[in-house]
Amino acid sequence: MKNRTIIGIVCIVLALAVTFGVAPLVNKLADSRVEIVRLTKDVARGHIIAEADIEMITVGAYNLPSDVITETEAAVGLFAACDLKAGDYLLPAKISTESDSADDVFSTLSDGNQAVSITIASFAGGFSGKLENGDIIRLYVFDGETNEVNIPQELQYVRVITTTTADGNDKDEIVRNEDGTYTMPTTMTLLVNEAQAKCLVSFENKDTIHAALICRGDSKRAEKLLAEQNQYFLNPIEPEVGDNG
Repeated sequence: MKNRTIIGIVCIVLALAVTFGVAPLVNKLADSRVEIVRLTKDVARGHIIAEADIEMITVGAYNLPSDVITETEAAVGLFAACDLKAGDYLLPAKISTESDSADDVFSTLSDGNQAVSITIASFAGGFSGKLENGDIIRLYVFDGETNEVNIPQELQYVRVITTTTADGNDKDEIVRNEDGTYTMPTTMTLLVNEAQAKCLVSFENKDTIHAALICRGDSKRAEKLLAEQNQYFLNPIEPEVGDNG
């Protein structure tokens, strides 16, 4: 009997603690408000975020990510790191100080690098129109005379600068057609060295090239893969078959 009485008293104390201690704290957190930055329109990857693209709104602070952007100065002038939709709130991972736009890459070409375009011979060959600026791809080459598929060691890992439609629109400039479709690209422009450029020009004129996506959205892994590719030119070795980095 005494044990039941003690248990009952403990339960009452806990109930009072929840009622007068924890509950008000939870309610306070739920009722707290904070101003955050929100997009007012759709923004494509690589777009420079302007003041007209964003607004400040007041929302409940409960369950908001701790790093949500709360000042316009932290977003204006930076680049969208991915496609964003109207109503999205901004996080550091969604914006970048660097752009993957073709013009920005062209203006910062370093010694030994060049940009070369090759034809996308088929819908499938160009990754079904889904290649994005900055993607790391591997190029497979089909020899029509021997019916063999080769993976040139020089083209294990290559960065896509952009893809371009027949009317000259780059990937980050393409807009949706009225019927909801997009114009498919006809060329891909790649960031390469001279040896890779020679390979591409040779294959462009006699073979069929097929692109396979290896890496997207992971800058550290992309740098690692490109470093591995550059190492081949410093010390050519046979790559491991099927290695995806």
